[in-house]
Amino acid sequence: MARTTDVQRDHVDRFLESIRDELPELDLTVEGIVDRINGLSRRIKRMMDETLHERSLTWGEWKVLGLLRRSPGYRRSPGYLAVHAELSSGAMTNRLDNLEKAGLIRRLPDPSDRRGIQVELTEAGSQAYTDSTAAQAAKEALIASALNAKEKDELNNLLRRLMLVAEQLDAQHVPREGD
Repeated sequence: MARTTDVQRDHVDRFLESIRDELPELDLTVEGIVDRINGLSRRIKRMMDETLHERSLTWGEWKVLGLLRRSPGYRRSPGYLAVHAELSSGAMTNRLDNLEKAGLIRRLPDPSDRRGIQVELTEAGSQAYTDSTAAQAAKEALIASALNAKEKDELNNLLRRLMLVAEQLDAQHVPREGD
């Protein structure tokens, strides 16, 4: 893929130029950073949606498969999965029903609790997660191919610094009514 040069302009450059005189108090450099991060995020999300659609998965199902894939013995309780997927128990039950019908998970009795069950990733579920993750990684690599290895490291370091500040602001945020 061709490397970007300094003379190339993207749609964000054109947008910022169009508002420069209209909003002189705006820091256009910051706006450029935020608009580009948002634009890349939207495009990567759209690519992920396409990747999962091609494999008859939803983002939520893929997330559950990933939680199981990273779990000891590829098993977890439905409650654990619901908490980590940020779902109600009822919503998780529906998601697990769909995954079970597709043969991607199975429900087993919990050996340590006669009343409980464990959700286990099947071989087909593991393969679905691996295939979809690999396909998405290949698409993301196409975007990152605009940078050389040193530039990728630099960008990662810069984005990490921005993320650390954002995380600190999140930790300081006191939710107000309506948040």
